[in-house]
Amino acid sequence: MNMKKIGLVALLLAAAGAAQASALDQFKSFVANTKSARGEFTQQQVRKAANSKVAPVSSGTFVFARPGKFIWEYQKPYEQLLQADGDQLYIYDKDLNQVTVKKLGNALGSSPAAILFGSNDLEKNFTLSEGGTRDGLEWLTAVPKNKDTTFEQIGIGLKEGTPQAMELKDTFGQTSVLRFKNFQRNPALAANAFKFDVPKGADVFNQ
Repeated sequence: MNMKKIGLVALLLAAAGAAQASALDQFKSFVANTKSARGEFTQQQVRKAANSKVAPVSSGTFVFARPGKFIWEYQKPYEQLLQADGDQLYIYDKDLNQVTVKKLGNALGSSPAAILFGSNDLEKNFTLSEGGTRDGLEWLTAVPKNKDTTFEQIGIGLKEGTPQAMELKDTFGQTSVLRFKNFQRNPALAANAFKFDVPKGADVFNQ
């Protein structure tokens, strides 16, 4: 291999190293500097079988304030609301007019929600590693340390310091892909923005 090729290989390796390092740097900067955010999302399960039907795409909006306060609202193809006020988690199914209430506690823990909504101490619950560059994004891999979680691995794709996508691989080998747009960091939020009001006539179940 001549010196020009050796130099090119070295340059490419250096560039790859910088790209990989930037994924972790971008993510840590995002976690440290993003106290709240809002935006829109789409969610779709990836099906590997060639004869599988295309999975439907869910979409909606989100808003969060660390730690543990968020509103994650599915609008299509069906309406469902997941809302947490830092203490309780409320799951509202509009079609059934039913609210399920759970103690938030450590429920975030090693779940994907902890990436966006949890505390800044992510390395307590996840092992973080570089995931390389793909689809124009720098990817980070987060593996839950708690083996009781339903997720085996979480990929976070970042660009310019902001999450653009997440890939959630569960213990059954299924992968769901989340994509974000109109991501607004640290917007002004009302003090009672995350207070949940039980819809009129809804059945409430505490778990």
